Amino acid sequence: MVLSYIGLIVGLGLLMFLTMRGINIIIAAVISSIIVALTGGLNLIEALTGPYMESFTGFFASWFLVFLLGAIFGKVMEDTRAADSIAEFVKNKFGAQRAVFAVVAACAIMTYGGVSVFIVGFSVYPIAAALFKTANLPHRFIPACLVFGSISFTMTAPGSPEIQNLIPTEHFGTTPTAGGIIGFLAAFAIMVVGGLALGRMVNKAKANGETFALPIAAGAGADEAAGTEETSTQEKELPHAILAILPLVIVVGVLNLLANGFSVPTDDAVLFALFAGIISGWLLMYKFTPHYWKALAQGTDNALVAITNTCGVVGFGGVASNVPSFQSIVDTLTGMPGLEYAGLAVAVTVIAGISGSASGGLGIALPILAPIYQTQGLDPGAMHRISALASGGLDSLPHNGYVVTTVRAISNETHQRAYKPIVVISIIIPTIVLILAVIGYTIFY
Repeated sequence: MVLSYIGLIVGLGLLMFLTMRGINIIIAAVISSIIVALTGGLNLIEALTGPYMESFTGFFASWFLVFLLGAIFGKVMEDTRAADSIAEFVKNKFGAQRAVFAVVAACAIMTYGGVSVFIVGFSVYPIAAALFKTANLPHRFIPACLVFGSISFTMTAPGSPEIQNLIPTEHFGTTPTAGGIIGFLAAFAIMVVGGLALGRMVNKAKANGETFALPIAAGAGADEAAGTEETSTQEKELPHAILAILPLVIVVGVLNLLANGFSVPTDDAVLFALFAGIISGWLLMYKFTPHYWKALAQGTDNALVAITNTCGVVGFGGVASNVPSFQSIVDTLTGMPGLEYAGLAVAVTVIAGISGSASGGLGIALPILAPIYQTQGLDPGAMHRISALASGGLDSLPHNGYVVTTVRAISNETHQRAYKPIVVISIIIPTIVLILAVIGYTIFY
């Protein structure tokens, strides 16, 4: 048993280390799975062809269509320049003096409407750079603004079409709005407290003399993006902001209307909603869509990359779940009398943090934990919302894929400069809210 614990810790640590080093997540997951299997007393070939591939293909089969339509919808919003239109509208509405709020709002509107967080990041960054440069705010806070608006309250809030709010519906038989008033209050608390904290950090840095200074490694690329954003948007016609926002409203509206109003299974409702968003985006902005087949092809490629990477992590979880140490940990968490909700929250939080993925953490944890907790007579809505909230805390550790992409590829920043505010608004505050939500559900449910 001791060797199994050591192997599990080493395997998880290695997975984190390799992904932070830029190693392909599937390769990293397989290598880490081998270590966990060998130290856990599993037959190596059987572990890889059995638990690993069963978990890998199981997640793929369950969620590929959602990833596919979501990626295509995001590509439609990108190709029609609807994402640019929304970002430009928010910029013009709030101005440089409210740069932080404007950037977060632009990200939140698109993310809650079902647009891929990566497309949101790349679309909003030029607007953010222009606003921050005009207001002379520290450039290093742009990644935190993008992360906060994309993967904090928006992906775990009731009614969100993001997959982190959809995975629990499959395991608990719930709808996207599950969790009652506590769920809405939790999302609202993250939004308000996180927004205030982010604004305060930016203002404090500016008061201390920080300016719109780029890291030396960024070169001219980021500065050029900030300086030429306005001319680039003026050179190309943008769809009207109302037309750009309508597909987002349609996705959220159709999803929740079907799931809550007509009791359509969530798995089916989200497919209808995303399909409606794709068609409405093309119809409303047809003159901005010259290449329909290109959007379908690139959306498919994006979907395959995204879901395959997630499946790699889920496969690792499948191997880990079969070793003695993992089962011992599960027994401890699920055996805490009166603290069942807390056990669920801790398990999902830790697994999401280790895997560096909210959806990956849910994909690993819920197939194992949901059947156990459901036999204890707990409220399905409470378990759904706790799971969703728990996936959005420690998932933002340095090796998180979106954090790495936002800090390095999108913003040309470094973790040394940009990661501290991300810790506050995407790890500390969501985790505190999760604790309060667990207390609330334990008392009232």
